[in-house]
Amino acid sequence: MAENVTYYAIIDEFSSRDRPGGVLRRVMNDDGNIDEVFSRDLRWEFSPLLYAAERGDTMFDFVPVSEEEASRIVTRIREQAGTDE
Repeated sequence: MAENVTYYAIIDEFSSRDRPGGVLRRVMNDDGNIDEVFSRDLRWEFSPLLYAAERGDTMFDFVPVSEEEASRIVTRIREQAGTDE
């Protein structure tokens, strides 16, 4: 199987579909799946959040987004990290 990546906007009570709180990607390949969130450390890191949501944890909503939209979210996170916000 070729590698397949699905991106998700992370939405909670303080964010919205137009301005999500973060972005998560699920990378699927022959070795299985791994979920990674783009962290405030400005890198992709393992995250159990989507697995938890699939098992009933409703703390966050995960909305599938395109690679382009995920890239825009990452860019926004990078820009915010460069400010005092």
